[in-house]
Amino acid sequence: MKYVTTFVMPVPKKKLDLYRRTARKFAKLWKEHGALEVTECVAEDAKKGKLTSFPHSVQLKRNETVVISWVVFKTRKHRDKVMADVMADPRAQKIMNPTDMPGDGHRMFWGGFDVMFKL
Repeated sequence: MKYVTTFVMPVPKKKLDLYRRTARKFAKLWKEHGALEVTECVAEDAKKGKLTSFPHSVQLKRNETVVISWVVFKTRKHRDKVMADVMADPRAQKIMNPTDMPGDGHRMFWGGFDVMFKL
């Protein structure tokens, strides 16, 4: 089975186009360095829950929305290699400059997951 790394991040609604352009650049780097696929999504029906929800998870502010993305790899080992290669790429460092980020990286979270099944 494959391995997936997922990212969740708050983005100001007025910066959503900038986020899309930035994410596309990053997606190209992931693919160039060996990722199998990259998917980016923006919240359309992610209401704030009473205890847990996507808005709660990123401490969403009124003028923001939630974006999620996932990157698919062959294995965890493959992800670790691709991640190291991407993070060492000077283009990634430029994209991740905190002053140019379209969202709040401090409230972003991510994690790696083994795929249990896919239909």
